[in-house]
Amino acid sequence: MKKYWLMKTEPATFSIDDLERDKTCHWEGIRNYQARNIMRDEFQVGDEVLIYHSSTKIPGAAGIAKVVKEAYPDFTAWDTKSKYFDKRSTPENPVWLMVDLEFVSRFLHFVSITEIKNNPKLDGIMVAKRGMRLSIQPLSKEHFEIIKRAGMET
Repeated sequence: MKKYWLMKTEPATFSIDDLERDKTCHWEGIRNYQARNIMRDEFQVGDEVLIYHSSTKIPGAAGIAKVVKEAYPDFTAWDTKSKYFDKRSTPENPVWLMVDLEFVSRFLHFVSITEIKNNPKLDGIMVAKRGMRLSIQPLSKEHFEIIKRAGMET
């Protein structure tokens, strides 16, 4: 059964523009055990993802991607020149995982966190909760569709 996710990214590092340009990417650099476990245990090919720009003046949902490859070892953890290097992780005993995403669409309308918080139909959505910093969050199909519709309006 298809699942729905919100994945946070800092647009200065990797944005919806980058994903649209590259078409597919490996979503590396997750260094939170809970987020890693979600990717490992719950992500499936075909799952839909809201790409959410965080750490910006106005955070919010910028577009949609889909999972095209399930979790596999994050090889950037083994690269001493990578900002994601982790000496505890090795090819023989990988600690961190990544998934591959494919660009689906860019929103015509950026859906800000303010819009998300002010929409009563999105009550309970994790990204709107105070202190919620997890980079990968589950979404209900209903919440995903509400944000998607809002993003496609001009």
